[in-house]
Amino acid sequence: MGKVYLVGAGPGDPELITLKGIRCIGGADVILYDRLVNKHLLTYAKKGADLIYCGKSPNAHILQQEAINNALVKHAKEGKTVVRLKGGDPFVFGRGGEEAEILVQNGISFEIVPGITSGIAAAAYAGIPVTHREYSGSFAFVTGHRKQEDEHVKWEALAKGIDTLAIYMGIKNLSYICEQLIQHGKSPDTPVALIHWGTYTEQKTVVGTLDTIIDIAHREKVKNPSMVIVGEVVVLKDKLSWFEENTQQYVEQVF
Repeated sequence: MGKVYLVGAGPGDPELITLKGIRCIGGADVILYDRLVNKHLLTYAKKGADLIYCGKSPNAHILQQEAINNALVKHAKEGKTVVRLKGGDPFVFGRGGEEAEILVQNGISFEIVPGITSGIAAAAYAGIPVTHREYSGSFAFVTGHRKQEDEHVKWEALAKGIDTLAIYMGIKNLSYICEQLIQHGKSPDTPVALIHWGTYTEQKTVVGTLDTIIDIAHREKVKNPSMVIVGEVVVLKDKLSWFEENTQQYVEQVF
């Protein structure tokens, strides 16, 4: 019986993966990797490793989740060392918990290798600290993928009790999200940032408020993958922005 490592690849910048994550990639016989994983990380794989693309976009899944689960089990039962390489952190909206459950059901040994999640990293690369003594003493990770027919997000509690919201997969439902937050008590003037391809060289950040961000997103043609950051900390962006203005210099330094 082999072993499976559920590895967080970080948000995009290849230098943000952990040392343990790199070691796991280098020792893997099989690597199943996601769409948002920086392909540069695959250069750490050993010669002959089987690289399997499991990319998922909003309207197209190369492999369904059940097929991914089956592949993890199959390769591990063949005695192979398997890495499931996931963008960000495996347990933050990455379905890592579901995959770990499947491994337990099949008696397969596994390890979780945490990664830096984009809710923190994309905001930091945009010059937005998710906590700040003057602006935010609490923050929450929220899925923006669901709507009324499958609602598990407690918008009232988030609107009234959390200073900063990092919303994943929220562009498609951005209008609904803003509507819910305003309806449950957030001021329409609450600052909002949309961070497209956070930590990648393509990163682009646009800023507005709950009342204006929909029009701005349409005008700027913001699409997924993008993080939505809601809260007063967004006002620090102009002062603390460091990455987008120096992208080329940063890339030359890294590569």
